[in-house]
Amino acid sequence: MSVNIETENLVIRDVVFSDYEYFARWEVDPDMTKYFSLDAGRTYEDVVTEGFEFRNNTGVLDLTITEKDSGEPLGRIIITRIDEHSKSLDVTKIYVGGERRGSGIGSEALLGLLKYLFEERGLQRVTLDYYTGNTRARDLYRKLGFVDEGIARNATCKDGKYYDLNLMSMLRDEYFAIYR
Repeated sequence: MSVNIETENLVIRDVVFSDYEYFARWEVDPDMTKYFSLDAGRTYEDVVTEGFEFRNNTGVLDLTITEKDSGEPLGRIIITRIDEHSKSLDVTKIYVGGERRGSGIGSEALLGLLKYLFEERGLQRVTLDYYTGNTRARDLYRKLGFVDEGIARNATCKDGKYYDLNLMSMLRDEYFAIYR
């Protein structure tokens, strides 16, 4: 499935090879990856290898958030657990890289993604999670209408240490109650 989502200021599109250079730079920044399950020592080759594994997996979408006017990559979205029968999926990773973090791009990108998923693809359920302690993500997801579902204890591992993940979801009816 090819994706091309446009918002007021952004285009969310399929990853192209040149995007991996940006991802590799962002995904080794400790401030950026504090709440991601990415082990230290990650290399450009690791990012490219992972990206090609995603390309060969029909259950994964690897997307780049770009600036509409310039086409410059600003962030990344990875979608997994795509279930066409249940009309659900998981936004496994979403981030804005570099100096543009905290500028509202993540919010605009996630809203654009939700609009596409619920209005165009007809999904019933979208899930995501965040590390316990990542109040910035929690606050954004709640503000957009995601509902807390619980905590998956020791659900992810980073550098040999286990972390809890807070699970959230949004249902189709909830989306339309907020955004229609």
